[in-house]
Amino acid sequence: MLKILKRTSLGALLLLMMPLGVWVSGWQWQPGESDTVLRVMFWMTETVTSPWGILTSILLSVWVLWCLRFRLKPAILLLMIMNGAILAGQYTKSFIKEQVQEPRPYVLWLEKSYGLNEEAFYQLKRKHRGELVSSLLENDTQLPGWLKRHWAFETGFAFPSGHTMFAASWALLAIGLLWPRRHLITVVVLFCWATAVMGSRLLLGMHWPRDLVVATLISWLLVTLATWLAQRFCGPLSIPREEQQEIAQRDDVL
Repeated sequence: MLKILKRTSLGALLLLMMPLGVWVSGWQWQPGESDTVLRVMFWMTETVTSPWGILTSILLSVWVLWCLRFRLKPAILLLMIMNGAILAGQYTKSFIKEQVQEPRPYVLWLEKSYGLNEEAFYQLKRKHRGELVSSLLENDTQLPGWLKRHWAFETGFAFPSGHTMFAASWALLAIGLLWPRRHLITVVVLFCWATAVMGSRLLLGMHWPRDLVVATLISWLLVTLATWLAQRFCGPLSIPREEQQEIAQRDDVL
């Protein structure tokens, strides 16, 4: 358990560097970033947004199972553990959002720029919130149309970030499950992807840095437990002794 805790804690610290740095710097979101930059960030966000997030989970689940090469029953159990952690994070996120009810940055910008009443806005049903956002921005020529549609689609509360929780959980699952078997490229790629997703939530006006920080910490708790369960019930996460001997023999030859 201690080794698992060390791996996931290291991963969480790496993921926290960006949002903590932005938080400490005092950076405040304002619309007006380069359209090209925002478009790339939007693509990052879309890898997590429904329905594409389901496809992302399927692909990552298959890849992790292929990397670990467990037998059928342990593989099915691992599949349940991994996606159980992802779903637990999303349910936890939804519960906290309803309790805290923190407005998104773009909603406060609409309040300042277009006279939107933030309290009245969140009392509306989600469908009517989207319609109100669309009507307010209909004649705005500065914002790209895809960003207007994204804001109209995502009208929920901000704290904590569900997108961050999703991406951070997969990155931490990678370091928890795959690091012992030296799948370093996969770990690095998933950490870069998760950081890009987190950055996209800031640049698109969807979240505050603290939303990302808390989401990452929740993911760390859930993934640490999930990784321990995987090691306890699915099989060893480290390289089997036979493979270690083969690796040592190849190293000796080289």
